[in-house]
Amino acid sequence: MASILHRISIDAPTEVVQPLLAQKEGPERWWTGRPVEGEDGLGGELQFFFGERDKPAAVVEVVELSDDSVAWRCRQGPAEWIGTLITFSLRPRDDGGTTLLFSHEGWETESEFMSGCSTNWGSYLSSLKAGAEGRGFGPFPAGEVSRWD
Repeated sequence: MASILHRISIDAPTEVVQPLLAQKEGPERWWTGRPVEGEDGLGGELQFFFGERDKPAAVVEVVELSDDSVAWRCRQGPAEWIGTLITFSLRPRDDGGTTLLFSHEGWETESEFMSGCSTNWGSYLSSLKAGAEGRGFGPFPAGEVSRWD
């Protein structure tokens, strides 16, 4: 199985970063730029929209939720995403910042589509970083670098 991995240093405490991952209003700000539907508690289901409101681009189940980790299992979306696990792990730094370890794992195979998703995840995680640091978010469509065509 293949995985996308990113490590991001964020100059904001985990208390600022964690809600941006754990509460559905967070990904609205740094990722989708559109309202997220569903329940953001453990066992809840989140629906992410990027274009039309009649069909979510991805639906995930919240499978882990704590002060230092949020994980989603993809239930609907691009075929390559189904069953994959998206994890955000937070580590406080001595200087008051946060190290974010991101993984999107369980891909059946490496592919051009996976490469594009990795590029976009890097861009959206940069949006998360900028917003948490008070410099403004850059969600979709501004954050999209590689088109899903």
